[in-house]
Amino acid sequence: MEVAKISSKGQITIPVSVRNKLKLKAGDKIVILEENGRFYFENSAMLAFKRAEDAFAGEAEKAGFQTEQEMQDYMREIRKEVRGY
Repeated sequence: MEVAKISSKGQITIPVSVRNKLKLKAGDKIVILEENGRFYFENSAMLAFKRAEDAFAGEAEKAGFQTEQEMQDYMREIRKEVRGY
């Protein structure tokens, strides 16, 4: 458990150990979530990446790709068409 003090401006300093675990650095944004009366915060970039990853889960299989290599080859062909070479 870590403790943080709230300043007169409502700001808190996130302890180094927590920043390291969340991979936060100066300028990063966090998302504050509430669940059953408890509040959690997460690295907003990591949360966005996880949500995108979840949204795309299974889509390659639905499109008929059997392997990751098949999908990469297809993307390479699309890039060639778009770039014109």
